[in-house]
Amino acid sequence: MPSRPRTILVTGAASGIGAACCRALAGPGTSILVHTRKNEAGAEAVAQAVRAAGGVAEVMLGDIADPAMPAALVERAQARFGGLDVVVANAGFADRTPVASLTEAAFARSMDTVLWAFLRLAQAAMPVLARGEAPRLVAISSFVAHVFRTDATIFPATAAAKAGVEALVRALAVEAAASGTTVNAVAPGFTQKDASGHSAMTQAQWDAVRARIPLGRLGTPTDVAQAVAYLASPGAGYVTGQVLHVNGGLI
Repeated sequence: MPSRPRTILVTGAASGIGAACCRALAGPGTSILVHTRKNEAGAEAVAQAVRAAGGVAEVMLGDIADPAMPAALVERAQARFGGLDVVVANAGFADRTPVASLTEAAFARSMDTVLWAFLRLAQAAMPVLARGEAPRLVAISSFVAHVFRTDATIFPATAAAKAGVEALVRALAVEAAASGTTVNAVAPGFTQKDASGHSAMTQAQWDAVRARIPLGRLGTPTDVAQAVAYLASPGAGYVTGQVLHVNGGLI
């Protein structure tokens, strides 16, 4: 039996996929650090859902692009819960600015928030995860790193950042294998946002993409969270260095 509750850190967890991951991972014997940049009310609602499911939860605010933030999150998890077993790196945003209009500052923002933040989080978390129970690191990537078509919306900066995340996942999986830590990514397709959530696309654009998805619907945060829950589970101990696409068959 574990000597303490299974401790989980989820970044960008106040809404959408991150919130769904917290709900999917919650239960008796789990402690979850719910991170958000500034949506404290949303994060507190997620924390309450974790508690209602029998788990323990705490909220921490901060910009994941701040170079000091990833390490601070890992430190808080250790201080509050005594260790760290699972990290779900979800925080990020989508930028569909065309390459011709993409400024260096905007490109750097995507890199800082997605790729650099993931690297820093992994560097801070891996030594701690190696001491955890069935240690798991799961990154949220995106279909935008894979789908490039004339009839599809292109997200150049986001695609570059997420492709970098996937490359790091594979490298980390090799480096972490000796400790039993698995490192994987989940790449969602077009996924419904919360009613109050920000979207990089208009409703008309969301409606148009449905026709291109073989299963005929947008994904839900819960669809993605169930894949994350599997990769984060003790039962996924022989799965590492993989990118699991949750996209309704989109190619």
